[in-house]
Amino acid sequence: MGGCEGKRLITCLLVLLCAACFPTLSLADDAGLVASVEASHKFSKKLSAGLETEFRSRNNFRTADRVSIGGDVSYKVLPWLKAAVGYELLIDNNKEKLTFQDDGVTYNNWRPSYWGTRHRFNFTLTASYKIQRVELSLRERWQYTYRPAKITDNFDFDEAMWEDDEVKGKGKNVLRSRFQIEWDIPKCKFDPFASVEFHTTRELEKTRFIVGVDHTLKKKHAFKFFYRYQLTGSGSDEANIHLLGLGYTYKF
Repeated sequence: MGGCEGKRLITCLLVLLCAACFPTLSLADDAGLVASVEASHKFSKKLSAGLETEFRSRNNFRTADRVSIGGDVSYKVLPWLKAAVGYELLIDNNKEKLTFQDDGVTYNNWRPSYWGTRHRFNFTLTASYKIQRVELSLRERWQYTYRPAKITDNFDFDEAMWEDDEVKGKGKNVLRSRFQIEWDIPKCKFDPFASVEFHTTRELEKTRFIVGVDHTLKKKHAFKFFYRYQLTGSGSDEANIHLLGLGYTYKF
């Protein structure tokens, strides 16, 4: 079996496997895009650093959801273990919020969508193990996100007037656990991968299923194309979302 033929077979198997793992998809699910550009530099065999900017959309690709910029520094502690620390500045397009009176029909308050910032810090440990051309990895990431307080507009329907509304500052800790499998297929320029990631606070907050391919051009240019299905927990008011992703990394 040729390299690319083998790649297509494995990719099909991955799609079928992920489809079997997914719950029943709903027509209420959202859809969007994830696009990123990154620059990375390897200072030595063990030490490297990167800087990345990312854009996300929602509302079936029609609305900008988030823009972020951040960087990280990683160090290979052991041949199979890598540690990293990072920071991201997140600029979010927060969704509008409409509340009702006790009758459930009469409007009470309306807060339009607004842009706000968050600061995110993370510490990551990634363990990997290679079996011939298949690499398995387990990534554990602790992240702390802080949202500063912000004054926004709010329309009071009872008084028929606009007023200031304070969105209070808030901090949040999340543990992100990701298992990933990658294939390095001989004589094929595209390497498929699949992963599942769990975001946990006091309970399971969201689960991400991803399938995609990596492509490297002349060792300096790396491209990533993927599909992500994000399933939110029962306590979340966010919709599940299908995301198409593409990323570019320049290595120097």
